[in-house]
Amino acid sequence: MSNLQTFVNKTVTIITSDGRTLTGKLMGHDQTTNLILSHTIERIFATPGSEEATQQVEHGLYLIRGDNVAICGLVDEQLEAGIDWPAVKAEPLGGMKHV
Repeated sequence: MSNLQTFVNKTVTIITSDGRTLTGKLMGHDQTTNLILSHTIERIFATPGSEEATQQVEHGLYLIRGDNVAICGLVDEQLEAGIDWPAVKAEPLGGMKHV
């Protein structure tokens, strides 16, 4: 993940190896992909057919260990602002298996 430097001070979404989805501003990283996020929000998606709404949990400053990072992607903030997150439904992601 040597290209992470281009994401610093930008909004990213992280999917962790246990399937969690975290979005925040990438403040820094190290050679083992430990990530520091600020203004972090975790989205807990309601499943299709559920009457519950997707939850957004604010975590603020957040550290993610590098071995828990599965995917790190840049967020289009304008597109994200137009999404009605409570109405979004999704199947849960399975965990990652390291081989």
